Amino acid sequence: MEVDRVQAIASLSKQIDTIPLEFIRSENEQPAITTLHGVVLEVPAIDLSDSDEEKLVELIAEASKKWGIFQVVNHGIPDEAISKLIEVGKEFFELPKEEKEIIAKTPESGIEGYGTSLQKEIDGKKGWVDHLFHRIWPPSAINYKYWPKNPPSYRKANEEYAEKLRDVSDKLFKYLSIGVGLEGHEMKAASGGDDLIYMMKINYYPPCPRPDLALGVVAHTDMSSLTILVPNEVQGLQVFRDGYWYDVKYIPNALIIHIGDQIEILSNGKYKAVLHRTTVNKEKTRMSWPVFLEPPPEHEVGPISKLVNEENPSKYKSKKFKDYVYCKLNKLPQ
Repeated sequence: MEVDRVQAIASLSKQIDTIPLEFIRSENEQPAITTLHGVVLEVPAIDLSDSDEEKLVELIAEASKKWGIFQVVNHGIPDEAISKLIEVGKEFFELPKEEKEIIAKTPESGIEGYGTSLQKEIDGKKGWVDHLFHRIWPPSAINYKYWPKNPPSYRKANEEYAEKLRDVSDKLFKYLSIGVGLEGHEMKAASGGDDLIYMMKINYYPPCPRPDLALGVVAHTDMSSLTILVPNEVQGLQVFRDGYWYDVKYIPNALIIHIGDQIEILSNGKYKAVLHRTTVNKEKTRMSWPVFLEPPPEHEVGPISKLVNEENPSKYKSKKFKDYVYCKLNKLPQ
């Protein structure tokens, strides 16, 4: 089945300086109307190399309770590993369409592969984005069929990044766990432990003639436990706070951390998943590399029992992660 990719639509739209109707958001979503202009949100920035663990726990817990998003610097992933990840992802999206379609999603592949739509769209509206999904860890969950063969260095760059990312992930889970009064290992264990899945997504937002009317990705919270994101240099991430949408200021070489739905559920609402969306740019291509740290599909997630008592009754149902995903993507109540 032939699918219209946003990259192709963008090339046509550029020539006529307009965009198809299905990309024009309603007025209560249009970035030009709903963004608080002239203010850039400086979300908490946390230095992961700080030897004062107590301080790190406090800072991460506070950011996760009040913001649901923070940036980490001195995280231990070499700049070179990040720049290689960016380079090979960019090269893949610049390949001819036919070559990208070799790893296109199919009904059997589920979420993995090259694609355009992800979830049920309200009123048939579409996001100005193409994407690529594939698992990068653990080895038992990887299907290289959905990894690009071109550029040839794609696999090595992703494997090296995944290896470094695991240390960052383990630290974050540990600090989040201690931050709500649990043992250091409990939050990761409740998310799937060593079976935790690392799902890479590359978002490709081509230049858009009407960035005032379109969105890359609509307002959402992530389904993951945690999301660890690398952006390119083009601004686009927005966070909803105090009734307004704000642009988030990037720190060079930082990783952006989102608290996802599963950590909110596990913490029984102490930590908050961040409501965010992405805007697009008239002149430049924006790209981002989020890795979603997710429980395995059959793993059941609910509030951790130590965090539930008479004063704090359970706020969420327990359910298998695959069932949570199905409800969320199909806009069904949880």
